[in-house]
Amino acid sequence: MKQTTSEWIDKAEADWHVAQMSYRAQQCIEKYLKARLEEASFPFQRTHDLLLLHQVVLTVEPSWQALQMHLAFLNPFAVAFRYPGMSATKADAKDAIRHCRAVRKIIRLAFGLPV
Repeated sequence: MKQTTSEWIDKAEADWHVAQMSYRAQQCIEKYLKARLEEASFPFQRTHDLLLLHQVVLTVEPSWQALQMHLAFLNPFAVAFRYPGMSATKADAKDAIRHCRAVRKIIRLAFGLPV
């Protein structure tokens, strides 16, 4: 595994641990998607948009189309809930962690990492 891929995975795991206590589930998955693109040496733009990253990832992992629903749920957690006018509830956070857990499992398995 490339060193930079490993660094993305380390960052994703740090977010995973924090996500279980807060709203970092989106950030965890964002970094895992970037790790997969990095491992494939596939360039990607600086973005927090999971759906945009997903479209790029599908070129190297077409079977990940099934992640679309999870990513669509998590996507607003990147920015929307940080500003006045929208707030995430405890139920939102629990749902975000559930979606994050499902995506994280698939990605970690693809890397041959324990889940």
